Amino acid sequence: MTGVADVLSAVCLITGALLSLIAAIGLVRFPDVLSRMHAATKPQVLGLLLILAGIGFRLRTGADITTLLLIAVFQLATAPVAAHMVGRAAYRSELVRRDLLLLDEAAEAADGGRDPAARLG
Repeated sequence: MTGVADVLSAVCLITGALLSLIAAIGLVRFPDVLSRMHAATKPQVLGLLLILAGIGFRLRTGADITTLLLIAVFQLATAPVAAHMVGRAAYRSELVRRDLLLLDEAAEAADGGRDPAARLG
């Protein structure tokens, strides 16, 4: 069983490290705040969860697993909230490139739900 656990641990650790690396590259390469925010949350959180799973396969004690689960729950609870708040702050500060948005629901909500074409006429 130890050989299987070691292989699973290695696969999880390497995959998690690669996802975290991809997230870091996305932070540098993406053009605007919203794209960078996506790169900072989605692959980074999954990468951390895989790293925690890899560590869990290696340690396998109750106290260690409990600590790893608490870290995972805290990360899953805080990352979406932080990303949402960063996105809202960037949008309200007009740091978002609106030409890259396919649908701007925040502008529609600010207009009271009116049709954007109705503003033109």
